[in-house]
Amino acid sequence: SWNTRGASCSILPLTQIENSCSGLGYYRGLSKTMSNDKSTTFRQLASFLGASGVGLGAFGAHALKATLAKSPKGADNWKTAVSYQLIHATALLFLSSIDTKSMKSPPSPSSWSGGKMMAWGTAMFSGSIYCLCLDIGPKKLFGPMTPVGGLFLISGWVMVGMGKI
Repeated sequence: SWNTRGASCSILPLTQIENSCSGLGYYRGLSKTMSNDKSTTFRQLASFLGASGVGLGAFGAHALKATLAKSPKGADNWKTAVSYQLIHATALLFLSSIDTKSMKSPPSPSSWSGGKMMAWGTAMFSGSIYCLCLDIGPKKLFGPMTPVGGLFLISGWVMVGMGKI
């Protein structure tokens, strides 16, 4: 033990540090975080959206280059879809990492609902842009789906902001 400007410090074995810090989420908090079904679902969604976003970005930049060049804004639209997908994958990953057992009160239902809105909004927004860029499916369906997906994304952010995390 030593004292530095009024702060008391001591050297503890690593196991004692892990045990004292596990409630703070530093060492063992990850397993506590993932024990929640909602957290696991958000983590899996974030992983899927992140991996597929990177894959679709690479696919668009290389294999679909000629196809996307046929439309004046095809490549830009594709990049927008990929960017929004990756941004919201990161947001869902953050929501999945909330350590509910170390919180004084659990996250509000609006935080979880906001995450669901983000997941659906990402699927609708980015998915419809991908389909429109590739000329897949009815434009009458996918055209209006893009702004509706955007509204879901906005609603998700508002709901997370209204919740207590």
